[in-house]
Amino acid sequence: MGKRLFDYLYEQLEQAPQEKAFGHKVDGNWQYYSTQQIVDLVNRTSAGLLKMGLKPGDKVGTVVYKTLPEWVILDYALLQIGVLNVPMYPTIAPREYAYILNEAEVKFCVVGDDDLVQKLRDAQKETPSLQTVYSFYEGMDAPHWSTLMAEENPDLSAVEQAKAAVNPDDVCTLIYTSGTTGTPKGVMLTHTNIVYNVETMRKLIPIKAGQSTLSFLPVSHVFERAVVYAFTAYGAQVSFTGTDNLGGDEGDLKAIRPHFFTTVPRLLEKVYDKIYAKGFELSGIKRALFFWALQLTESWDFDQKPKGLNALKWKIADKLIFSKWREALGGRIQGIITGASACPVKIMRTFNAAGVRVREGYGMTEAAPAISFSTYHPGGAMLGTVGLILDGVDVRIEQHPEYGPLEGEILAKSPGVMKGYYKQQEKTDEVLLNIDGETWLATGDVGHTIRMEDGRTFLKITDRKKELLKTSGGKYIAPAPIESALKEHILVEHAMVVGENVKFVSALLVPSEDGLRDWCKRHNIGWTNLAEMIQNPKVVHRFEMLMERINPHFAKYEQIKKFTLLHDPWEPVKSDGSQSELTPTLKLKRRVIMEKFQDQIEAMYA
Repeated sequence: MGKRLFDYLYEQLEQAPQEKAFGHKVDGNWQYYSTQQIVDLVNRTSAGLLKMGLKPGDKVGTVVYKTLPEWVILDYALLQIGVLNVPMYPTIAPREYAYILNEAEVKFCVVGDDDLVQKLRDAQKETPSLQTVYSFYEGMDAPHWSTLMAEENPDLSAVEQAKAAVNPDDVCTLIYTSGTTGTPKGVMLTHTNIVYNVETMRKLIPIKAGQSTLSFLPVSHVFERAVVYAFTAYGAQVSFTGTDNLGGDEGDLKAIRPHFFTTVPRLLEKVYDKIYAKGFELSGIKRALFFWALQLTESWDFDQKPKGLNALKWKIADKLIFSKWREALGGRIQGIITGASACPVKIMRTFNAAGVRVREGYGMTEAAPAISFSTYHPGGAMLGTVGLILDGVDVRIEQHPEYGPLEGEILAKSPGVMKGYYKQQEKTDEVLLNIDGETWLATGDVGHTIRMEDGRTFLKITDRKKELLKTSGGKYIAPAPIESALKEHILVEHAMVVGENVKFVSALLVPSEDGLRDWCKRHNIGWTNLAEMIQNPKVVHRFEMLMERINPHFAKYEQIKKFTLLHDPWEPVKSDGSQSELTPTLKLKRRVIMEKFQDQIEAMYA
């Protein structure tokens, strides 16, 4: 029989047991569970869940703001008895909780702190299947999760029977990812899907048993979920934290001093911004040296070894400047893996030049998740690409006249590709394509491959076919519902949401000339023309009020932080012969609009 995800836990116990296997901070102090303690608690939890009547195929929901070891215990306990963990983001809107819980027919939900108990209780009113909401934390208005456990030293015969019955090809989790319509879709992933990713990455990331790792990304995303299983497989020590206390002399990076951690590009951008800001705080020779070293990074590239005088310059820069950057990351960082969205080339170049080895991966929930990865081996990374296509992954480029001569939609085939979307066969058929008797995953991303003379094949992403946006923090944004809400207002003619690979959501708005003229008349504002009126502070304030009214209807990461008012109408045909912003059926040409208003968009993120 092939490997199941929970097998990694028992492998760690046998081959590399850790005194500090999984831990987090409790009342300001770091507390850890050993591998043996984790295994014991996993078995007690499995036994308790079986006594409660849970059966293979049942679903239990989880929602946490910060991952904690108890979440890992529950996850492994569910995995080894065939019950599906349905992790959900803590920041989604109440309507999405109700939708997911109902479609998945979730029986129990275990949540973190803050407002999560109340949010799930509210959703429970619309979810007949949801019996009880538990909390991982004491003192919440919900039963503590420990009440799910059996007594100490329970009879584990039923647990062992359940473990033996779990097949590697069984679905082990439902991970809900938003669709372009805003309706979540439950991705059905098997043990085999995720195990393939773990086994593949074990060959590419040089983590050793006993090394320290830091985890702060949400486990509701398959990226960090697979990473936690990989850390278990490595026998690494895992410390869970959040993003609110990473840096500084008292931060978790300095406390844990990790050898490896995973992140998203947005966090690296924040670190870069802080480094840059500190440079400006310097004066005299220190400031000159800082910006000299920063300028030096602009010429850096993978596998490029400086020689002679150039090598001396790098040695000086490393001693005086870059070593301090590494010290700020704990002082023994060996690698950072970034994923969930594209990492800017500038960020990749700067960190790697400073001796902080950042590597980028590409994939999607439906591939569990990896399709390509920039490895730590010589020749394993190339700036501007998302790395080498992984062993076991086949990629084909479906060309189309809309794209360039070499590029097209990326289709992928691998052991990591999902079984489909839960209860949504029509949506499944849209992305799992049967081509010559083989199943290919249509990624919705546009790109091309770069084949090297020695046979290495890199993948480059150039665009997104689907309208779904992903922020630099890795959050998926479905623009259509937000744009529809904006266009419902009499003052808005057209709206396009922007958010791909940037830190927050913004919008381009074309006001309705008639609607705005009427509003100005009612408020005794003299009308001139649309181009001048959108500069009027009172008009701008009116649109700010519109955002304040619409934003609460969406999750925090979906809310519009900035907007730009445009005066030229968007039309399907332009009288001056220039590119039109709309299709004949009045749909947005997003790529055209992004290019046309690039300056305005960049200004919102300046």
